[in-house]
Amino acid sequence: MTREGAMYPLTQQVLRTDIAGMPLEWIDFREAVRMYHTGQVAYTCGTPLYTVRGGINARTGRRSAIEVNSIVATYGENAHLMRCRDAYVPPLSNPALFARDARVCLYCAERFSVRDLSRDHVTPLSRGGLDVWNNVVTACKRCNNHKAGRTPEEAGMALVAVPFVPTHAEYIFLQGRRVLADQMAFLRAHFPRSSPLHERLNRFAPPPSTVLI
Repeated sequence: MTREGAMYPLTQQVLRTDIAGMPLEWIDFREAVRMYHTGQVAYTCGTPLYTVRGGINARTGRRSAIEVNSIVATYGENAHLMRCRDAYVPPLSNPALFARDARVCLYCAERFSVRDLSRDHVTPLSRGGLDVWNNVVTACKRCNNHKAGRTPEEAGMALVAVPFVPTHAEYIFLQGRRVLADQMAFLRAHFPRSSPLHERLNRFAPPPSTVLI
């Protein structure tokens, strides 16, 4: 399997949706090619990423070629997700938390590299707080150490943004690596209008990837 005419590396993720356009997951180029090859792709949109070429047909002498787009819709709908999406709670992890908060410390409002960030419990675990999305924020290690086992009010440290539970579409965005502009626009169209993530991305996040290096 080879590629040609590529504008993006094969590491660039593809956004998969169901036939109704509901975002489902990120897939790699191998999974995308498999879905094209087995006829599971209903339609595509977004940027052409790369053309993947396979073997030569012994009968026709032609070589197979599949052009992979940044967003692919596959047949069928995720009925379970449709039923449960209003009550969906994604798993909590530091990478997703830091992405939710745009790698900004929600106490000092400065942006940091991942290695300088930590998970802070707004109401400390020692005070009965829970390890859940709406009780955790991204904090730089300095602010986290200063706050220690106190509440923000006790420490005199006001939050610059509120914690919230991401929806399914928001969580898919948070899991993305090098999200392209068209993928970001597609996902943001599925965010609730009142989602804090809109303002957070507009204010803090760097622009999405548009070209390849």
